[in-house]
Amino acid sequence: YTKKFDGVDMSQFRVTEAEITGAKKSVRADVLKALANAKKNIDAFHEKQKKSGWSYMKGTAKLGQIVRPIDSVGCYIPGGKASYPSTVLMAAVPAKVAGVERIVVVTPPQKDGTVNSAVLAACDIAGVDEIYKIGGAHAIAALAFGTKSVAKVDKIIGPGNVYVTAAKSLVSGEVAIDMPAGPSEVLIIADDSANPEFVALDLAAQKEHDADASCVLVTTSKDLANKVLRKTQKIDGAIIMTDSIEDAVNFSNEYAPEHLQIMTKQSGEVIKGIKNAGSVFLGNYTPVACGDYASGTNHILPTGGFARAYSGLGVSDFVKVISVQEFDKTALKSISRTIITLAEVEGLKEHAKSIKRRLK
Repeated sequence: YTKKFDGVDMSQFRVTEAEITGAKKSVRADVLKALANAKKNIDAFHEKQKKSGWSYMKGTAKLGQIVRPIDSVGCYIPGGKASYPSTVLMAAVPAKVAGVERIVVVTPPQKDGTVNSAVLAACDIAGVDEIYKIGGAHAIAALAFGTKSVAKVDKIIGPGNVYVTAAKSLVSGEVAIDMPAGPSEVLIIADDSANPEFVALDLAAQKEHDADASCVLVTTSKDLANKVLRKTQKIDGAIIMTDSIEDAVNFSNEYAPEHLQIMTKQSGEVIKGIKNAGSVFLGNYTPVACGDYASGTNHILPTGGFARAYSGLGVSDFVKVISVQEFDKTALKSISRTIITLAEVEGLKEHAKSIKRRLK
């Protein structure tokens, strides 16, 4: 499949230590520094998300939850119009913070059969354990079911094109996935206080990701709309006029964008009405590029309206929360009548018997 779809005839799919070392040497010092700085910020933000176990006593019964990391995760790193070392950090750093033991990266090879050097450097900085030169739907299949050269994982995360997104959905009955994360989206809510040049640049920046990227401006200002339109005539997107910011917020909540920028006089008030968005950027000086690279928030986000029910990638995606209970005979007796009654109502006699026998 790599030969058929990527045009590369591969004999070895796994990236070697020598390739990683060589790649790091070829990457400019300022790029390595930028990756390290971004990793530091992503670390700091995601450390705040870590959950701890808890417990409490109810009489002589002890109840609580414990938190355990997933054993293995596969991170899909796109390689379409550009290479994405930043996505390596966004995928692998939270997994590392969560304590995942085996972190695997798959990414399409370049025409010469190598992986982009900055991507390999990012893998090394993030602490990735295995890297494979495979991309597309077949990479998702390899992670989900395993092959002779790629061991299967417990969960697959990361964004991709429509084929990758469809493949993740198809294998979700066999392996856990993070979310539907397809072509990128931005929706900008703006009034007459927004800088039209900033708005135009942010729409153009989103379109860089993918020809299918969605770029939408929702504004109450006809003057702003006209100015932005003149600056973005070559961008395939939409400008929508509303009578009020409240109407713009309602539209945004229905749209549920991956990225939501609020460029209004009182953006801090406007966000109070937001229910559905992958990540929100407030004010004229917080473009999506901040979250894409270095603010520390995650840029792997739900698309296609799935922000109505999904959150952006975080530490919680890499852990399991397990409920625990411990009863002595006294505690068991205190709830025995409730258990027995409900078990018998449901016709589950052995459940009831398991309680009665212990209390004899």
